[in-house]
Amino acid sequence: MKTFHCSHCQALVFFENSRCLVCGHGLVYLPDQRRMQAFDPAAEAAAGYRLCGNYVAEQVCNWAVPASDPNPLCESCRLTRTIPDLSLPGNREAWYRLEKAKRRLIYTLQGMRLPLVPEIDRGDGGIAFEFLHDGTGSRPVTTGHDSGLITVNVAEADDVQRERQRVQHNEPYRTLIGHLRHEIGHYYWDRLVSGSAGLEEFRKLFGDERADYGAALQKHYDNGPPVDWQNSHVSAYASAHPWEDWAETWAHLLHMVDALETAGAAGLTIRPRRPDEPKLNPPMDPLREEHPDFGRMVEAWMPLAYLMNNLSRSLGHPDSYPFVLSPTVIGKLGFVHATVFAPRP
Repeated sequence: MKTFHCSHCQALVFFENSRCLVCGHGLVYLPDQRRMQAFDPAAEAAAGYRLCGNYVAEQVCNWAVPASDPNPLCESCRLTRTIPDLSLPGNREAWYRLEKAKRRLIYTLQGMRLPLVPEIDRGDGGIAFEFLHDGTGSRPVTTGHDSGLITVNVAEADDVQRERQRVQHNEPYRTLIGHLRHEIGHYYWDRLVSGSAGLEEFRKLFGDERADYGAALQKHYDNGPPVDWQNSHVSAYASAHPWEDWAETWAHLLHMVDALETAGAAGLTIRPRRPDEPKLNPPMDPLREEHPDFGRMVEAWMPLAYLMNNLSRSLGHPDSYPFVLSPTVIGKLGFVHATVFAPRP
């Protein structure tokens, strides 16, 4: 995430802010310009824009819509097909958390210049999100992806419930943004890999996706991952099936892109006292380059992950990035990187 400032007083602000705490102006994010814009609280929006309908009516969004766009919702909110039942306690806060995580996802996808088309504009070829709670249908809600439709169980927005699930499944990491990055990875496998010239290379690295998916997942849940899964997979779940391996690896590339952009925008450097300790010059910003060099990304990522984990431990928290990138996993990340940043018409 880049560094943002209030356009009125230049105070430092965050991506989620809807008001500048220094000058009191309202703030709105302009996705087509990728910046925060101040506006008079008495006005309806910044010049040339109007507030997203979910900003005005629901206060769950801080994005703007160009005045010429007939859609009342911003580029992120219009992707949501189903919102939680707001009559139920806690669901409004859950919806806000889900949309906040989704806006970060959309910000990164737009910066990576990936095709991002709402389902309503392209039918089965587009993207839609459903945020559902258990009891919506006859079966419990399962977070997942199906032909562009990404479903997230609203319970994932509850920190206690999500932590319970993380412990139950013996996972080192479970977050809303992690769920969204993983599930959107399945969508982009369909768009960028399936039927492409890179499919055979994918199969060499990740395995044959034609293996029975349901049987593979059941085997994973019954028997757990292979003992040596860390040698070739970024997570235990990635070992379940090539599609899950891709989605997990995809999510990790997005972790890297977002964190490296944040560190680069902040001018972060690591200057060790000893030559054998991790060193980091201001890292590259992958979203500033049309075809960022993957080797430089990995070179910057290792010391950055070291620093993030040490800082987390200093505050009594688990590691921010509790993963090991083996040479095989780095090769898979390189394939995802090449797929993402390949020239597109």
